[in-house]
Amino acid sequence: MDVIAGEVFYVDKPLHWTSFNVVDRIRKKITKKLKIKNIKVGHAGTLDPLATGVMIICTGKATKSIDLYQNQTKEYIATLKLGATTPSFDLELPIDKIYPTHHITLEMIENVLHNFLGEIDQIPPIYSAVKVDGERAYKYARKGEKVELKPKKLVINKLEVLEFNLPLLKIRIECSKGTYIRALARDIGKTLGSGAHLVALQRTRIGEVRLEDCWQLNDLLQYLDDELLNSVPFTK
Repeated sequence: MDVIAGEVFYVDKPLHWTSFNVVDRIRKKITKKLKIKNIKVGHAGTLDPLATGVMIICTGKATKSIDLYQNQTKEYIATLKLGATTPSFDLELPIDKIYPTHHITLEMIENVLHNFLGEIDQIPPIYSAVKVDGERAYKYARKGEKVELKPKKLVINKLEVLEFNLPLLKIRIECSKGTYIRALARDIGKTLGSGAHLVALQRTRIGEVRLEDCWQLNDLLQYLDDELLNSVPFTK
């Protein structure tokens, strides 16, 4: 293994960790073990703290491949709670509005999901890292300031109902880079004549990299601790 020449690690991001935290923990492990001041470590696609699942971590010269991974199709399993919204469109903030759900049927949901397939315009959540006039949108949101976010074009390849038991709806999503699943939850709720927010999210695939290919973070850190100085090929 040569982390400076470049290695690629597949990690199952733990709940409540930021993507930055995962990268920083791996970087610190490497620099401490190799007794170097710094090394390039990056990831190919942010996951919110309340999400889990596939993260691709690149080190050294392999960070040049990040764009390649970022542009690949992603798959998620998302659980939506219908009939209620939050300002962040997930569990980060408390419920702010309640909506009726008695009219929602499985057939209605399947028809609504079909309308989101293909190329769509999506307005990102205001609680996001999207930049507005050089400032992150979430900073405006936390100060209670309203900003206008421009819609972004993206592609939804697949939307599949996995479970439906009011008020919860679990779906599988295959989509392009830049898709905000929280925003998709918001839009699905609106189109159903109700509201919705995200209560669970797991990224199950990036390109051909699946969840079962991933290290648990603690196992990877232990592997790095045990094997980093040995010139053995990295395998997983």
